[in-house]
Amino acid sequence: MEQNSAFVLRITDGVACTPKYRLDIPINICLAPGQQTAIVGPNGAGKTLLVNTLLRQYPLMNNREVEYGSGISGADIRNITFRDSYGSADATYFYQQRWNMTEMGESAIVRDAFPDIKDSVWKERLHTLFALPSIWDKQLVTLSSGEMRKYQLARALAVRPKMVIIDSPFIGLDVQTRDMLCRLLENLISEWKIQIVLVVARREDIPQFITHIIEVKDRRCTGVMPIEQYLAQPLDPLPQPLLPQETVELMHNLPENGMQSDEIVRCNQVSLQYENRRILGPLDWTIRKGEHWALLGPNGSGKSALLSMVYADNPQSYACDIALFGRPRGTGESIWEIKKHIGYVSPEMHRSYCRRYPAIDIVASGLHDTIGLYKKITADERDRCRVWMSIFQISDLEERDFLELSSGEQRMILLARAFVKNPSLLILDEPLHGLDRQRRALVMEIIKAFCANPQKTLIIVTHYPEELPHTIDHTLTLVRSH
Repeated sequence: MEQNSAFVLRITDGVACTPKYRLDIPINICLAPGQQTAIVGPNGAGKTLLVNTLLRQYPLMNNREVEYGSGISGADIRNITFRDSYGSADATYFYQQRWNMTEMGESAIVRDAFPDIKDSVWKERLHTLFALPSIWDKQLVTLSSGEMRKYQLARALAVRPKMVIIDSPFIGLDVQTRDMLCRLLENLISEWKIQIVLVVARREDIPQFITHIIEVKDRRCTGVMPIEQYLAQPLDPLPQPLLPQETVELMHNLPENGMQSDEIVRCNQVSLQYENRRILGPLDWTIRKGEHWALLGPNGSGKSALLSMVYADNPQSYACDIALFGRPRGTGESIWEIKKHIGYVSPEMHRSYCRRYPAIDIVASGLHDTIGLYKKITADERDRCRVWMSIFQISDLEERDFLELSSGEQRMILLARAFVKNPSLLILDEPLHGLDRQRRALVMEIIKAFCANPQKTLIIVTHYPEELPHTIDHTLTLVRSH
């Protein structure tokens, strides 16, 4: 391998591994000053393992080491992971906290969580570029996705690093917020001379300022190649068929889990407000059996908040005029009985799974509408979970620790959890977060097969029009109320 005379970091014939996993061939990487790099590859390929190796969190085998360039130490390289994360709030996060404002203490305030910066000039630059004063007194779990990106990036830059590694930077962002983040990163590159390394699952997620690519595939890592060389390579063909016909027939022959009602959801003048800030509404919304809805709108418009009220995760939902399956809320119905007929996945749910469970237990928790599994799985329940894990082509993950899986693999597990009851109403909030090209296509086929049943009703949220299934027949678009 040709060695650069100046480098930020490099690995020469090193083998990356954890106690359980490794990249299968020696790594030869050299990141030169000023080079903007994307680490690209499918879910579970080893991208995070490579990043952790670059950060010296795992030693290299065969007596090699990650070399940092002259004048560079580990403190000069910062790592940010955007996996539906609320940063330091995750230490005390629990399901529903996003919506339950009475459960958050003073430690969740942005001002308190942000590190103290001694350099007054640098501090002023950060505050100005990231508009920190506008979010200074907000609680972390109330920040919009765009505000959270700016907060975490500014927090990582507090120590004035020379390189920032960012995992899944654009996850969950609308078009305007993605453009805003790209402009911020370009500013860091051009004016502050900070080197950027992005970790993405798809070619489409690579921004224009990237100059070089490291591809990780099948636990093998290429060297550093120019972006032009990478883009000139043809995409690998998708397996055909993605969803075999026998799998479609299996889905259609599964026992129905439905409530008899022509009206699935009714919201009458529903609104949501925290202190003096209106989040949503007032809104009227009726969904009938067999309809397939796209719920659209920019970050901060209240999409996830609305779904939290429909699903009764938001305490304010009990003060609103909401009916599910023809049963008005607050008239003595059991929300747990109603939830038996709803499958649900969301960024909040993904974030709440922070304990170690085998993947099949995560899927099984959907049968009981719990976060985590608190009873032993019966043989019948295990079989039902295996059916859906097979449909999502993740049977090999059955006994893997959920927290050791990649973010994309975790999302596939949670999708299987949403479908495991074969529900009447399926609510998918950003279901394709972090999925690679093949898994996105597979999930779209599964949604299509699910919606072919006229008894099934769908609500889906996404910021990408191409992610909407062709079966969508109704649209509700929200706007920011502030």
